[in-house]
Amino acid sequence: MPGSQTHITWARSERFVPRAFIRPFLRFSNREASSGLVLVAAAAVAVAWANLWPEAYESLLGTTFRFDFGPLHLTDDLHLLINDGLMAIFFFVVGLEIKRELVVGELRDRRAAALPVIAAVGGMAAPALVYLAIAGASGEAGRGWGIPMATDIAFAIGILSLVGKKVPVGAKLFLLTLAIADDIGAILVIAVFYTAELSMGWLALAGGGLAAVVLAQRVGIRSSAVYVPVAIFIWFATLESGVHATLAGVALGLLTPARPYYDFDEFRAKGRDLMTGLSPEDDDVAERELADYTLLTISEISRESVSPLARIEHRLGNWSSFVVVPLFALANAGVNFQGSSVGEALLGPVGLGVSLGLIVGKIIGITGFTLAAVRLKAGRLPEGVTPRHVLGVATVAGIGFTVSLFIANLAFTDPDLIEDAKVGIFAASIVAALLGWLVLRVGPTRNEEAG
Repeated sequence: MPGSQTHITWARSERFVPRAFIRPFLRFSNREASSGLVLVAAAAVAVAWANLWPEAYESLLGTTFRFDFGPLHLTDDLHLLINDGLMAIFFFVVGLEIKRELVVGELRDRRAAALPVIAAVGGMAAPALVYLAIAGASGEAGRGWGIPMATDIAFAIGILSLVGKKVPVGAKLFLLTLAIADDIGAILVIAVFYTAELSMGWLALAGGGLAAVVLAQRVGIRSSAVYVPVAIFIWFATLESGVHATLAGVALGLLTPARPYYDFDEFRAKGRDLMTGLSPEDDDVAERELADYTLLTISEISRESVSPLARIEHRLGNWSSFVVVPLFALANAGVNFQGSSVGEALLGPVGLGVSLGLIVGKIIGITGFTLAAVRLKAGRLPEGVTPRHVLGVATVAGIGFTVSLFIANLAFTDPDLIEDAKVGIFAASIVAALLGWLVLRVGPTRNEEAG
């Protein structure tokens, strides 16, 4: 039909930009390993940049910016704006994921969630203990115990996707649920142990902003034009309070409604009622205007038939994975190896504590707690998942890139200790990825293992 082209969206059209850029990116972004690949590329660029042109790298990150939000003023360098500002978007998406899992996902069923949550506890406790056993609990080095607790879900799921049919679906769900519980643990650690001196006045204002969000939801306000300015204020107040500003993102994510205003049956009924008897003619202006109004109403009902959580996660998911996190890696993964010894950094108390915490601690903690819970009947393994899969998942969980780097910047003020921690994170993440891939790859396929 000649007129059918009008129903093709711009992104699906044969124009040059959608055909050459938009659709290939959408196909790439839908692959499980894609965000991990982009993260690897950003980290590689950061390392190359920091070693080939260190002055330019440091100069760019030190560029100062000033922002004015009415009576509120913020002056910060690019590095801190990325870590305190853009990463709030990342943690907001994390908060959305946690809320979704708690309401409609794996964490909703306590029995199904019990085993991966227990595994996550082991996967946080054991790495911290390994780190403290090597680096000690005293001095500034002792503050780094939270670094090896984190798991980078993008990298971990990417490795599992590369293994393909060797990994049952249950193992992927086990890792996803474990990682969500791990995220909750990391957020609590940041909030409790890596918070600076508190300004109770600003903290009260941040709490007031969150209360305003809850009140607005209770009275039925749905417009983002109300929530976005309030969210910016909450972020700013949290930043000024001394609590790390990214936690404002988590709180807002957890407050986002996970249920739609209309369920599917209501949407279908309302749409059917509105469309009944509507058949406008092109030359009938009144009928055409009525049709336009009706369709706009249906569009609004359609929008409200999707939960705010799902809408926002759909809009921000790729921005977080393909813009925010790579920029964070670009700003934080730039380890300058010139004039320093990688071996010394890796064998120092911080580097060794971080690397062994991520590798040995994760394997011992996750595998040990999981198998013990199964033996004690506190949980059961998903269908098709064997102890070998648990070992492989535990090994892959030792990839602690994004959040580990984030905590390293919070834990230390000494640049040398931050660099040592980064070397440990790099080394552990590479070893964990290769070793986890090997453990999962060398075994039989799912069908062979089941037989």
